Amino acid sequence: MPRASSRAPAAAGSPRGARVCGEDSGGLRKDTSDMSFEELLELQSQVGTKTYKRLVAGNSSKKEGSRPRVQNACVADKHRPLEMSAKVRVPFLRQVVPISKKVARDPRFDDLSGEYNPEVFDKTYEFLNDIRAKEKELVKKQLKKHHSGQEHEKLQQLLQRMEQQEMAQQERRKQQELRLALKQEQRARAQQGHRPYFLKKSEQRQLVLAEKFKELKRSKRLESFLSRKRRRNAGKDRRHLPLSKE
Repeated sequence: MPRASSRAPAAAGSPRGARVCGEDSGGLRKDTSDMSFEELLELQSQVGTKTYKRLVAGNSSKKEGSRPRVQNACVADKHRPLEMSAKVRVPFLRQVVPISKKVARDPRFDDLSGEYNPEVFDKTYEFLNDIRAKEKELVKKQLKKHHSGQEHEKLQQLLQRMEQQEMAQQERRKQQELRLALKQEQRARAQQGHRPYFLKKSEQRQLVLAEKFKELKRSKRLESFLSRKRRRNAGKDRRHLPLSKE
């Protein structure tokens, strides 16, 4: 019984609830910016703190939404200067304007230059052989003038390098001729109705080595070549032997 009597006055006498419902429809919808400080305090005491904060927040957001933003109105330019934050230290080297990076193109490894064909390359730059021969004769003449000293050593190394390049070019040309002969032989077998047989790389190396041995035997340099080969192989085998204990 006492609990029922204590709730009865609260339910019956609720002027705040009635006032809130009444003023929500009209009086509380006006802008709070036009009200004085006393009116705001009176409004807070009438509607409560939560409702008052919600009302003030709604008016402020509505006020901000009606005001146009200056940043959205102007169009951002991509070439404008970079804005740096004052809280971060500006680096010594910084990129102010974006610069397009230049990409280097190597014609040796680029598909735009086409595929490398050694036969076509040798035919196109065949004139370089005459230039190399003239340079070699010039180096030999200079070598005869300088019999000793640092200049003599430089010319001797240059002449040796040119001779090695010439030998490597001749070896490469022989390999190309051998491959071309094998291709022609396979074409002839295919025209006769036989099934073509393509040699492996190991078999091609064996053919090249056999042709080299024939050339060395013809020029009577086979024994010197084999002796150098034995000494080189003996040096390689000696590295793998265990060290002798003293």
